[in-house]
Amino acid sequence: MLASPVRVAALLRMADGPVGVGDLADHVGVTHTLMSQHLRVLRMSGLVRSEHEGRSRAYSLTDDHVAHIVRDAVQHAAEEAPHDR
Repeated sequence: MLASPVRVAALLRMADGPVGVGDLADHVGVTHTLMSQHLRVLRMSGLVRSEHEGRSRAYSLTDDHVAHIVRDAVQHAAEEAPHDR
């Protein structure tokens, strides 16, 4: 799930609270259609849930631990590997 920069960026944005597909797409810089496809994958994996807000949906993380895992993974990937020094 974390192999896609689009999904990682979306998960990090959802760590701040529920957000609509349009706002997520704009935040990440992709089309609404592409974001919807990524959200479907994240929902199917159990990392994200959606709730109706009027005529639209709000997406949020299923658990606060998801945000911690994603942040830790991003931080770890950003660190220089010991063999690269």
